[in-house]
Amino acid sequence: MSAHAILQQYWGYSAFRPLQEDIIDAVLARHDTLALLPTGGGKSICFQVPAMMREGVCIVISPLIALMKDQVEQLKNRGISAVAIYSGMNAREIDFHLDNCVFGNVKFLYVSPERLKTDLFLERARRMQIGLLAVDEAHCISQWGYDFRPPYLQITDFRAEIPEVNVIALTATATEPVKQDIQDKLQFQRAKVFQKSFARANLSYSAFYEEDKDRRLLKTLAGVPGTAVIYVRSRKRTRLIAKKLQSKGISADYYHAGLTSEERATKQDAWIAGKTRVIVATNAFGMGIDKPDVRLVVHIDLPDTLEAYYQEAGRAGRDEKKAYVVVLYDQNDLDRLTKRIDISFPSLDFIQLVYQNIANYLKVAVGSSHLSSYDFDLARFSETYQLHSVKVFYAIRRLAEEGLLQLNEGFFQPSSVHFRVEYQELYKFKVANASLEPVINTLLRIYGGELYANYVSISESQLAQLLQTSVNSVMKKLKNLHEREIINYLPRKDQPQLVFMTPRHDARQLPLSDTRLKEKKELYAAKVKAVTHYVSHPVRCRTQLLLAYFGENYPVECGVCDHCMQKKKGKSPHFTPAERNDIRNSIIEHLKKLPQPPDKLVSALRQFNEATLASVVKEMLDQGELFYDEKGCLDLS
Repeated sequence: MSAHAILQQYWGYSAFRPLQEDIIDAVLARHDTLALLPTGGGKSICFQVPAMMREGVCIVISPLIALMKDQVEQLKNRGISAVAIYSGMNAREIDFHLDNCVFGNVKFLYVSPERLKTDLFLERARRMQIGLLAVDEAHCISQWGYDFRPPYLQITDFRAEIPEVNVIALTATATEPVKQDIQDKLQFQRAKVFQKSFARANLSYSAFYEEDKDRRLLKTLAGVPGTAVIYVRSRKRTRLIAKKLQSKGISADYYHAGLTSEERATKQDAWIAGKTRVIVATNAFGMGIDKPDVRLVVHIDLPDTLEAYYQEAGRAGRDEKKAYVVVLYDQNDLDRLTKRIDISFPSLDFIQLVYQNIANYLKVAVGSSHLSSYDFDLARFSETYQLHSVKVFYAIRRLAEEGLLQLNEGFFQPSSVHFRVEYQELYKFKVANASLEPVINTLLRIYGGELYANYVSISESQLAQLLQTSVNSVMKKLKNLHEREIINYLPRKDQPQLVFMTPRHDARQLPLSDTRLKEKKELYAAKVKAVTHYVSHPVRCRTQLLLAYFGENYPVECGVCDHCMQKKKGKSPHFTPAERNDIRNSIIEHLKKLPQPPDKLVSALRQFNEATLASVVKEMLDQGELFYDEKGCLDLS
C-alpha cells in the first residue's frame, strides 16, 4: 500500500500535514532522519506510516510510560498490533510480549531506552525482523537538552546490532546545539533533517507583569471564551485556584499526578468532552492528550525552561484556529525561579544520603534490583528520614539524570489476565475445581478467546458484579488460578514507581561527578535566564523571542502577540517630557556601567511603570540611542 492509502485506511486523513510526506519519503529511502515538528504537529505519523509500509516490527524508544501507553492504545484502536515494555511489568509479561514480536504479528514495540542493554531484550531483538528504529523525544539524548537521559546513549550500541536498519529521531523542541548533538550521538548516516518552523501563526503569546493574578486571570477567561488550561507548579495550587474559579461561576476542575487513576480519568474525560471548561493542572497534564479546540493556555507560575513552556503552550489551538497563550508573573516569580537553581541542585553528599536511605527504605542490597520497580511514596519516605521533600525530589531527579534511578509519577496499569493453558487442559481443570469454574467462565464470556493469545485488561469489579460476589473474593480466586499456573494474573498498579536503573551501588561509590553536577547547574541557570528574558522583554515580538531561542531566524513580527498588538494600536503610555527624560537618563546611567538584558534593566528600574519604561526603550532603539549586542543585551550606541 502507498503512504496515502495507509494514511486514509488507518488514520482517516486524505492528505498529510506539511513536511510529513517529505519525512516519510526520506525514511523509506533509508536516510537517518531527524524530524523537528511542533507539539501537535503529527510526529508519530512520520514513523508509523513508513513502518506500516515495511516488513517487520518498528521499535520505538520513548522515555515516558504515559506516552507509550497512549500511543499503543491509539494504534490498537486503529486495528494495528502494538505493545509496550516499561518498568513495573513483571518478567513473565515482558517475555510474553517479546515472544510475540519474534513469532507474532506485532508491528510496533515501544520500549524505554534502559531496556536496550538487557540480555533478554537483546537476545529476542536478534531474532526479530526489525524494519525501523524510531527515537521519540530525541532531545533526551543530548547533554545540551533540557531533559538529558543517560540511557539514551545506549541507543548507539543497539544500532550496532541492526546496522542495516535506519533511524528516525523526533522531537518538538531543540536548539541548534541539541540538533547537532542528536545526529552525533545517534551516529547518523546519510542524514536528512526536517524542521517545521517553531512559529505557530494562530497562537497569540503574551506575558504580563501582574501583582493581582486572580483579577487578571478572571479578566482573561472572560475575554477568551472556550476551553482553557491553567498551569501551576504545585498540587495544592491546582485545588485552590480551581476552587476560586468555581466560586466565580466558572466550570473548573483540577488535575495532578497525586490523584487516583479514576479521578484523573474522570477529570480528563469531562474536560475533553467539554463538560468542564477550565482545567487547573501541574505539568503532569497534557501528555498524549490531543484536544484540538483549546482556546487558552495560562501559566500563572513560571516554567523552568522555554522548552517546557513551548510544549505546554503548544496544547492550544491545535485546530489551527486563533488561540491565546498567556503568562502572568510578578517579581516574586522571577526571584523564586532564580532561587530554584540552588534548590534544584543539592550537594553531592545529600544526593548520596538520599540514595542510601532509599536503599534502606526499600531493603535493596548492593548489586541487586537492576530494573526492579517499587511502589514509592516520596512524602512518607521524606517524613521517615526527616528530610525536606522538595530537596529529596531534586536529589532523585539528579540521580535519574545520571541513569541511576527513575521515579515515574503514579500511572494507571489495569489488571490483566492471560490463560497459560490450552482449552482442553482448562476444561479438565474446571471439572476438577468446581469452585473456580464460574470465574473462568465469566472471564471467557466477557473477554473471549483473546485471553489465550494476549494479556487482556480486566475489571475485577465487573467480574464481581456478574458473579454477584465481592471484589476481594474475585481477586482471591484470580490469585489462586495464578498460583496454580492456570492464568497469569497481574493486579492493577496505581502508585508512583521508583526504578533502580542499574544494580544498586554502594552510596559512597556512586558514579557521580561533582564537576558534571556543576556543569548541569550552569546549563539550568542559563535556561532559567532565558525564561526570565522572554517574559520580561519590554518590546520585542514574543514569537521572535521564542524562535530566536531555538535558533530560528523569524524576520517578520507575528502581529498577534501582546507587544505586536500594542504597536498596532499605536498607543503609548502617557507621560510628560520631564518623566521621559528621567527614565531615559536612568537607562543611560545603568547601561554606562554594563550592557544588560531587558529583564535585568526592568528589574533594576522598578521605580518606573513597566509599560512606560518599555515605551522609552523602544523610542531609544528606534532613534539609534540603544542597540542589542550579540548576547541580546541592551547597550548604548
